[in-house]
Amino acid sequence: MPNSKPVELTTPRGEIISFGGSRPIALIAGPCVIESEQHVQFMANAIRDTVGPFVFKASFDKANRTSLAGFRGPGLKEGLRILAAVKASGHAILTDIHEPAQAAPAAEVADILQIPAFLCRQTDLLLEAGRTGRIVNIKKGQFVAPHDMRHAAEKVASTGNNKILLTERGSSFGYNNLVVDMRGLKIMRDAGWPVIFDATHSVQLPSGAGGASGGQPEFIEPLARAAVAMGVDGVFVEVHDHPEQALSDGPNALRLSLLAGFWRRLRALDTLVKGEERVIKTDAGMGDSVTGRH
Repeated sequence: MPNSKPVELTTPRGEIISFGGSRPIALIAGPCVIESEQHVQFMANAIRDTVGPFVFKASFDKANRTSLAGFRGPGLKEGLRILAAVKASGHAILTDIHEPAQAAPAAEVADILQIPAFLCRQTDLLLEAGRTGRIVNIKKGQFVAPHDMRHAAEKVASTGNNKILLTERGSSFGYNNLVVDMRGLKIMRDAGWPVIFDATHSVQLPSGAGGASGGQPEFIEPLARAAVAMGVDGVFVEVHDHPEQALSDGPNALRLSLLAGFWRRLRALDTLVKGEERVIKTDAGMGDSVTGRH
């Protein structure tokens, strides 16, 4: 059954980060891929100084790059060592896995295991992620209808693990383009799972730069605002201090210097939206009391 309670994790600093249950939006942020140990440590600390408690994300391997020449990352063993050091400095960790055998070792470090969009229907991968007992964030495939994502969630839940998040990251719209159907956010939330909006991959132009993906970063905040207005439970955003120098997905990354204002505005909107939701629920409850319905 879907989890009606918030999905929560505790950071190494003892802070609670919640997804769902009308709690304030949570932030998942970090570079696309581990470029170096020094860089991820810098980014994790800089993001923390900017926004407070958050979940740091970075990939140890980008297994689905457009071109064989694309930078993939340090690999499983070295990547998890680097992420363990980031965790030891006080940060909660999200990283993605691509094969069932990666689930258990990644779960020794990561608080959240992420299933990439291209792999969101891979049963063995979903089951192994669920068996770790970690939170599992399933990215909606660019080819999957929002109402069909319940099947992916149910695969994870069949292991007894109900700590599941669903992430919207855009749908294929012709060649080399994505579009976000905001109706999908409500459809997935109505299925009972917390929903995250990936504001940076949603503006990606897949393989749109020849041997790599392009992007339209000017639309990151407008789409994020729309998603927050829909009542999402969290925002996922890839952040880089110098996107033009990033080794992966720089064209659709949010520049680190823009993060403070971006997050401040989203939090203000989220407070307004969820405050109104509480008023609506209260008014509905009072109406039931007046009419005698319970």
